[in-house]
Amino acid sequence: MDGTLIDSEPYWHQAEVDLAHEHGGDWNADMGWQVSGKPLPTVARLMRERGLDLPEDQIPDLLIDGVIAMEERHMPWIEGVRTILTDLVGAGIPSILVTTSPRRMAQAVVAKAPKGAFADYVCGDDGLAQKPDPAPYLHAASLVGINSPDLMASCLAFEDTLTGITSAVASGATTVAYTGTNPVDTSSGPQFASINSYVGVTLDDLSALIANRLGQSGSPVAQTC
Repeated sequence: MDGTLIDSEPYWHQAEVDLAHEHGGDWNADMGWQVSGKPLPTVARLMRERGLDLPEDQIPDLLIDGVIAMEERHMPWIEGVRTILTDLVGAGIPSILVTTSPRRMAQAVVAKAPKGAFADYVCGDDGLAQKPDPAPYLHAASLVGINSPDLMASCLAFEDTLTGITSAVASGATTVAYTGTNPVDTSSGPQFASINSYVGVTLDDLSALIANRLGQSGSPVAQTC
């Protein structure tokens, strides 16, 4: 979700920096990028280790409140995302939102997405093992009736962090690294392909990625498109 559908990673980093300024601690945006995609309790623990003077269990909710406040002023959709989601709805292809963010944040994004864009969503507070474990993607696939490992290659997953990429790849999904928002280099990740923009991407382009993956023998090799 963050950094893949909406360019909200800067919001998270700003919320982290603001919290550190208010309650002590050594934290900056570069540190924020290093923990992008990681569960909020992990971020809270690391911020505490850097001197943030707050109970660890309070930090995630305070960060969420800060990000939600910014999103209420402006939901930062990544250019081209809404067009692709609308096209998928028109073609009858279901999408599942898979995020480590809590459900209340996912619900806010789904509510502002094109009507019917998401058949369901999997969130960080759903009680599943979290990314980089494949559990969130395997559960997402099951929500649309895909329960066989052999069928996972026909699912297309978009991720922007190595944590998310690792999760999606481990599930067997055809994984695409979106590089348009994350300054951390993911080119050496295990993804099947990488893209830096959604603008002009068609359903035929997405279908071709899956066809290429299914047509390959052996392990997938990363490509850029």
